[in-house]
Amino acid sequence: MMEELKYCPVCQQEVFEKHLECKDHTVSGEMFIVVKCASCGFLFTNPRPDKTNIGKYYKAESYISHTDTSKGLISKLYKKVRNITIKKKYNLVMKVSGSPASLLDIGCGTGFFLSYCQEKGLAVQGVEPDEEARKYGAEKYGLYVFEEDWLRQVPDRKFDVVTMWHVLEHVHELKTRMETVRRILNPGGTVIIAVPNAESPDAQYYTEKWAAYDVPRHIYHFSKKDITRLVETFGFDVVGIKPMKFDSYYVSMLSEKIKGNKLGFVKGMFIGLQSNLKASGKQPNHSSLIYVLKAHNG
Repeated sequence: MMEELKYCPVCQQEVFEKHLECKDHTVSGEMFIVVKCASCGFLFTNPRPDKTNIGKYYKAESYISHTDTSKGLISKLYKKVRNITIKKKYNLVMKVSGSPASLLDIGCGTGFFLSYCQEKGLAVQGVEPDEEARKYGAEKYGLYVFEEDWLRQVPDRKFDVVTMWHVLEHVHELKTRMETVRRILNPGGTVIIAVPNAESPDAQYYTEKWAAYDVPRHIYHFSKKDITRLVETFGFDVVGIKPMKFDSYYVSMLSEKIKGNKLGFVKGMFIGLQSNLKASGKQPNHSSLIYVLKAHNG
C-alpha cells in the first residue's frame, strides 16, 4: 500500500513539484517519483510504500547490508572496501567522542561494524529491522541486536554514541527517530549520521539513473543544507562533515550497471574519481557524507 506525504519532512510546507521519475532496479522494476519541496528544495520519494509494505522491496540477495553476499564483482569489491572503512568509522567514533563506553548502531545490518567496535572494548548494541540480518549478527558475532520497537524501551541518556550509517534515508517516521536519538543520548554525547548526498557531482551526472536514489528504499534524498536544517529542529548542531570517498566509485559503478554499460567497472571508476576531485574542498560535497552531531546543550 502506498502513502503520500502532504507536508515536507524538513520545512513542513505543502507545495511540491516533480523532480525526477526513477526506476527500482533492485527488486520490483516499478517507477517512483522524487518530488522537490518548492520552499526549501528538499527531495523525497512521494508517494512511497507504507511502513508495513516496504519490507518486500528489500528482498534481494544483492542488498548486501542484509545478506552479506559476495556474489558479483561489485559485491566482492564492496566487502573488501568495507574492511578498510570499518576501521575508519571506528577511528572517527573515537576521535569525535573522546573515550565512549557505550555505542548504539541503528540499522546495523549484519553487524560487521558493531562486532569490530565490540572487539575494541566498547559496550555495543544494535537495532536492525531485518530479521535475517539480526539473526546473522547474533549468531556470527554474539551481538545484542533488536527490532526497531525496542527503541521505545531504551532509558533516557543511555548511550555515549549513536550511529546511523546510511540509515536515515530509509526511516519512515523521521521525526520520531530524531526525537528518540536525542532522548537516549548521554549529555555531551555524539551522533554520527552518514547519508547519500543528492547534490554530489556523480548525482548530477547520472540524474535519474544515480544508484543512490535507490527508490523506494531511499525515501529521502538529502543535501548538506537539508541535514543541517533537519537536525537543528531536534536540538543538534552539525560540528563536522566528512567525505566517504569510496562511495563515489561504488555508486558510480552501480549507476553504470543501471545504464547497461558493459564496461561499467572502468567507466564507474573514472566517473567516481572525477566526482571526488570536483567534490573536494573546505566543504566536502562527495557522493556520501558523514555528519557529526552534538546536542545544543551537550
